[in-house]
Amino acid sequence: MSSRTVIRHGLVITASDEIHADVLVEDGRIAALATPDSQSWTADRVIDATGKYVIPGGVDAHTHMELPFGGTHASDTFATGTRAAAWGGTTTIVDFAVQSVGHTLREGLDAWHAKAEGNCAIDYAFHMIVSDANDETLKEMDLLIEEGITSFKQFMAYPGVFYSDDGQILRAMQRSAENGGLIMMHAENGIAIDVLVQQALARGETDPRYHGEVRKALLEAEATHRAIRLAQVAGAPLYVVHVSATEAVTELARARDEGLNVFGETCPQYLFLSADNLAEPDFEGAKYVCSTPLRPREHQAALWRALRTNDLQVVSTDHCPFCFTGQKELGRGDFSKIPNGLPGVENRMDLLHQAVVDGRISRRRWIEIACATPARMFGLYPKKGTIAPGSDADIVLYDPHAEQVMSAATHHMNVDYSAYEGKRVTGRVETVLSRGEPVIVQREYTGRAGHGVFTPRSTCQYLN
Repeated sequence: MSSRTVIRHGLVITASDEIHADVLVEDGRIAALATPDSQSWTADRVIDATGKYVIPGGVDAHTHMELPFGGTHASDTFATGTRAAAWGGTTTIVDFAVQSVGHTLREGLDAWHAKAEGNCAIDYAFHMIVSDANDETLKEMDLLIEEGITSFKQFMAYPGVFYSDDGQILRAMQRSAENGGLIMMHAENGIAIDVLVQQALARGETDPRYHGEVRKALLEAEATHRAIRLAQVAGAPLYVVHVSATEAVTELARARDEGLNVFGETCPQYLFLSADNLAEPDFEGAKYVCSTPLRPREHQAALWRALRTNDLQVVSTDHCPFCFTGQKELGRGDFSKIPNGLPGVENRMDLLHQAVVDGRISRRRWIEIACATPARMFGLYPKKGTIAPGSDADIVLYDPHAEQVMSAATHHMNVDYSAYEGKRVTGRVETVLSRGEPVIVQREYTGRAGHGVFTPRSTCQYLN
């Protein structure tokens, strides 16, 4: 059945333009843009966007729904997590399917398809975590690329769980140089960090703040440097996830100055939170345990600067929530047992809009780092990440003047605390369309589990 929607009188903002325009949506796609009131389009649904921004739905390229970790699971399911994403103006997530050591990539991917299928409120795609790079795994990478799984994550951290050594990393990078895949790297020297963890615990340093102190910025920088040089040897592009430290940014900037296809992502927690949160008393700091860890506040300036200079290209959430009660509490008396992860999929677009309000980034840069570049980086553009004829009608009406206070009492993520409790921000999602279907209408949820579909991706569209 054909359907038409017209969005009138809004300010359409993409990564490249800001124009007052009416937007015509037909059968789930954007059909046309026109000067306001210049077209007498008829439609089943007319949305008045006067005084609002009309922006592409956010693309969050780093989420972990239902991730098993540390003897428990991330508290958001694909159903609850994608619903919360929609509330926050995100209309596509790229989650991580996990290969367990001794198992195939296919087994891991099938398990994640089973978790997500029929449960998502918005569209989704997958990266593949490669925990066991061997001859068979490397062959499987080629097959997954044909299915639209075009990026592969490796870990220099978490020995005994996800960890890959330099030889495994090099082999995977060499394979991706051939098949067009993009290697994503968790860059921390996990072998050295484990030594520092044991030494801290032996000294009786068990509180959450020590999580940040042992995961040193220099060990993030060292691993980032090593990953860059391994990728250079392999002739492969590299995407470094959740960059948190000035020293790691320096390594990325140097590599990019050399003309290497090296990219970096940061997350809202590194831009808005700090090691001060990890040091909160009465075990409250456990709420903020994630890896890479929150850094001292002085690192934030380098991250913002890198976002402005494009030495960092993407802001994703690394959404991996664990409830304080019963999950984060597993680490009482031993910070190394606190599940690593923060909730954030609902907060990203609003926090970055606050950065616009504060003058840290422009409106177009907001859309670039939250929508367009993640879509290009991971082979979804222009289907996702922009408002243009032919693109999916993933559209957010955003009220740039509404004020809100972030709180666990009002958020929609399935977690018992907010990492931004009490933070006052300007700007709020009002209405969300996913492929032309209303998911949020005037702050009312109208979506449904199963509307969101698996979205195969092409290879990276962001290479030099």
